[in-house]
Amino acid sequence: MAALVKILNLSKHFSVKDQGVAFRALIPFTGKEAVLRAVDGISFSIQKGETLGLVGESGCGKSTVARCILRLLEPTSGKILFEEMDLAGVKEDDLRLIRRNLQMIFQDPMASLNPRLSVKQVLEEPLRLHEKSTPKEREERVLEVMDQVGLDRELLNRFPHELSGGQRQRVNIARAITTRPKFVALDEPTSALDVSLRAKIVLLLEGLKSLLSTTYLFISHDLSTVKYLSDRVAVMYLGTIVEIAEAHELFRHPLHPYTKALLSAIPIPDPNVKRDRIILKGEIPSPTNIPKGCRLRGRCPVAKDTCSEEVYLQELAPDHWVACQRLAA
Repeated sequence: MAALVKILNLSKHFSVKDQGVAFRALIPFTGKEAVLRAVDGISFSIQKGETLGLVGESGCGKSTVARCILRLLEPTSGKILFEEMDLAGVKEDDLRLIRRNLQMIFQDPMASLNPRLSVKQVLEEPLRLHEKSTPKEREERVLEVMDQVGLDRELLNRFPHELSGGQRQRVNIARAITTRPKFVALDEPTSALDVSLRAKIVLLLEGLKSLLSTTYLFISHDLSTVKYLSDRVAVMYLGTIVEIAEAHELFRHPLHPYTKALLSAIPIPDPNVKRDRIILKGEIPSPTNIPKGCRLRGRCPVAKDTCSEEVYLQELAPDHWVACQRLAA
């Protein structure tokens, strides 16, 4: 199976001086220009037709990765290969032609919709930008995607504030698929919804993937949903990937200490079943002052002296890659 997306040594650094005053006040003064290393030299691939889950604590760089892939943020360095074309080097005018195949569904369904546009206008906008079509053809496509995502056609002329949270997210999903994209980044698509709606949206996303033969990057804190929807899972910590494997393998046999701690936090619905919770002690290092070697070593219960040395992803089992000095030894 060919890789649709390949990420090679991708980094995205932010200059702290460009951030707000409140944020700069949180950074210790060192006399040097502080740089926030949100994503720091990661590499992975997404095969055509698969769903890659991307998990990790808030602030580890997951959403930044997705925004860099779609060039909503300019990467600091590295390559973003989409069908072997390096998007990091594509000019803005040429990027517009490619963007019909790269779409994103955002976390907040209300904030990602223009409050002045009706549902019809929201769904027609990608078609106006990326396709040469008549008004009738656009209307037919809009009605088609509304049916595909389960939106009542009576909502066509309503505005975002007139919709429920679930309806807004369905509009966002419909907008993303209007151009029949080959790749969709899902950035916490269910986190802003009620629990009763989450399962419906997850099933919808699963059905659309098969219907459209598309490829997903699925970012989520909901590890149970990640396990259900993903073919492979990558675990991020402080701007780097520490483990990547097939979903069933990672959830059954996690190897990295951080992955084990993360999975131990998954709630179990049966109160009679007890799980040994792994709690990492200590504070997460600042992304402006990242320690050398393994970034988890200050919190890791099994760290050793060699963990201060540079660490890389290594294949410790078939298709199971881990960045850990102790395991590689």
